[in-house]
Amino acid sequence: MATPSTSGETPNPRRAATDQMIGGTGPVWRRLLAELLGTTLLVTVIVGSGIAASQLSPNDAGLQLLENSTATAFGLAVLILMFGPVSGAHFNPVVSAADWLLGRRARAGIDSLRAVAYAAVQTVGGVFGAILANIMFDRSALEISTKERSTLGHIVGEVVATAGLIALVFALARTGRAALSAAAVGAYIGAAYWFTSSTSFANPAVTVGRVFSDTFAGIAPTSVPVFIAAQVAGALIGMALVVTLYPEAAQIADRVVVPHGQSEERSPP
Repeated sequence: MATPSTSGETPNPRRAATDQMIGGTGPVWRRLLAELLGTTLLVTVIVGSGIAASQLSPNDAGLQLLENSTATAFGLAVLILMFGPVSGAHFNPVVSAADWLLGRRARAGIDSLRAVAYAAVQTVGGVFGAILANIMFDRSALEISTKERSTLGHIVGEVVATAGLIALVFALARTGRAALSAAAVGAYIGAAYWFTSSTSFANPAVTVGRVFSDTFAGIAPTSVPVFIAAQVAGALIGMALVVTLYPEAAQIADRVVVPHGQSEERSPP
């Protein structure tokens, strides 16, 4: 840690420098662990509830979607509350990238190294989450989905879903309401399951993770590149909306998704 030790430990200059580079004076490993666990559990909720929905309502696609979306909305809200104070609860590479981009001018938000580190652990967590869900439901740990999701409607749905998510997250941060993110983001994703044809993945890490579930919640590998491209395009649109509507967003970019790490990041070197 970069802060002086109160337990008699000799500070490690190399570790302090690494912490500062990745984005803050607090323990970086704790933030990365929070992002890893949070994304793992998020995909476990999505895939696990999708498997359960298929088993409980095998002949009713609408009821399956209701069960899957309800579990995801509540699960995401809980995970934001659980891990948000540690890492900000991004659980999403495009959210981390937006945090970095919107904060560059004011030197707020996370830096590029931390954004890359977040994206890496989020993606790994997405894969772990699908594997965990498969194991819990007595399926093969490693599966590859055969569910194609590459129509024009799916692509447009992902653009809309991701743009709305980014706009929501940073609008809340800009207006000092980031503490409402758990409820608001959970509600938005739950609703977007229904108003988008893609069922609102809106997250590259979740998209990659769901490749490893050959179930109702899966996505075929061939659909992944176009989905991620659509999510990136949606994120750019969402950021453009934020910059236009809330031009001071960069000043508090480091407060998304929820306020976190303040005492650590403001401590003296």
